Amino acid sequence: MNTTVAIVDAVAHVTGETDVLSPVHGEPILTHAVRGLLDSGYVDSVVVAAPARRVVMFGDALSGLGCRVVPGSVPEAIEPGHDVYLVHDPLRAFTPPSVIQAVAAAVGPESPVAVPVLPMSDTVKAVGASNVIISTLDRTLLRTAQTPAGFTEAALRAAYATGMLVLPAGARTVPGHPDAMRVATPFELRLAEALLAAESQEKTL
Repeated sequence: MNTTVAIVDAVAHVTGETDVLSPVHGEPILTHAVRGLLDSGYVDSVVVAAPARRVVMFGDALSGLGCRVVPGSVPEAIEPGHDVYLVHDPLRAFTPPSVIQAVAAAVGPESPVAVPVLPMSDTVKAVGASNVIISTLDRTLLRTAQTPAGFTEAALRAAYATGMLVLPAGARTVPGHPDAMRVATPFELRLAEALLAAESQEKTL
């Protein structure tokens, strides 16, 4: 039976405007992210890679969810023997189950890496050293990458060969979703709070 494990990379988000323990609708973003993976129906287990000094805090935030919090980076959190490994950005805490499913289903011997993407909607300019526009890039060929990114075990280890995640050329793409946005600024925190409050109110009507 195929198994899928998700590794939440909470190491990279300990500084900046939004912390993974920042609350949204009464719970830390990290808690929303882990629960979303587990509730998707496509993930067998979740491991959270955390800075050593925050393992206890993260464990408290995730109490009762049945996931593991381990000190170290993503490569140190790899559990050998699974068929699919999903690496997830906890700030993309509201990624829909359909995206998680699509990524997990896309990973296999013929496509060892898969990543959800969205078409680029903004006009993108290339700027030179003097801060002048050099050219306008063709956005029909551009995509913004989301998470979770999916890997076979060998592909995941290779992707971190330099110590940081590098998605290889040839990685397969699947459709992303606007709800998988990163909640990384105060404005995005307020937006997520408002959306969850509205969703909660609809459920009680």
